[in-house]
Amino acid sequence: MRYRRVLFAAVSTVVLLIASATAATAATRSYRNYVALGDSYTSGPLIPLPRLDPLFCGKSTQNYPSILATALRVRSFTDISCGGADTTNMTQRQSVTLGSNPPQFSALRANTDLVTVGIGGNDYDVFGTLVGTCPSLRASDPTGNPCQDKFTVGGVDTIKAKIADTGKNVEKVLAGIHARSPRADVLVIGYPRIAPERGYCPKILPFAEGDYAWLNDVEKALNSAIEKAVAADGKSTFVDTFGPSAGHDACAKNGAAWINGQHTKLLAAAAYHPYRTGMVGVAGVVLRHLR
Repeated sequence: MRYRRVLFAAVSTVVLLIASATAATAATRSYRNYVALGDSYTSGPLIPLPRLDPLFCGKSTQNYPSILATALRVRSFTDISCGGADTTNMTQRQSVTLGSNPPQFSALRANTDLVTVGIGGNDYDVFGTLVGTCPSLRASDPTGNPCQDKFTVGGVDTIKAKIADTGKNVEKVLAGIHARSPRADVLVIGYPRIAPERGYCPKILPFAEGDYAWLNDVEKALNSAIEKAVAADGKSTFVDTFGPSAGHDACAKNGAAWINGQHTKLLAAAAYHPYRTGMVGVAGVVLRHLR
């Protein structure tokens, strides 16, 4: 019964978003040809229903680009996002189970007038390193920050050092988009909050308590690097989802979470990835920006 209530609330939110977007048409630019680029925080693995182009990109028909495309009533919509993508996969084919995803820039056209791109978290395997390493260190120091300590070498936070280079990669991505679609409005979508600002939920996010704050700092650093790349580009717009997702972290209760925790949930979300509620939330943030 609770699942039905949460699902009904999510569906109702989508309907309201679409209705609100339609009512605000006069205040929102009309787009015809929309292309979505990005990684798994764009594609939405395990959120029903999956797209098959290719299946193992984990691309959902209910991710935020799909919700935006419906709300904006675009004439053509291409979602070429793919789970596991990094900035190199904008120009290089990405191998996935039983197939491959073409270079994401292959979807861009001269008449593309809207591009959203969510990329950077997989560069230098930043996200994968965190979720693959930090939970196993919790037992050694549950109230400390063992993961932060592990990745601090000679006083240097090696994870944040990698993130600085990620920003440079995003600048190159933006230049590539403008070269292929010079008339497009380009929105760079930041990453939503994973860990709460205060409190802990070790059964959901099995990090040591001190590493919660560090995880937030790492994510803030990533979003900041992406935002600085957008500023340096001067032709794109950064859309912050970290701030608007406050209260919707993985620990949030009663269906408020935008992000899943450590356990993969079939027909809901991959581990440490957005739920459908998260996709609805991000779509709402982007729509408000466009107005």
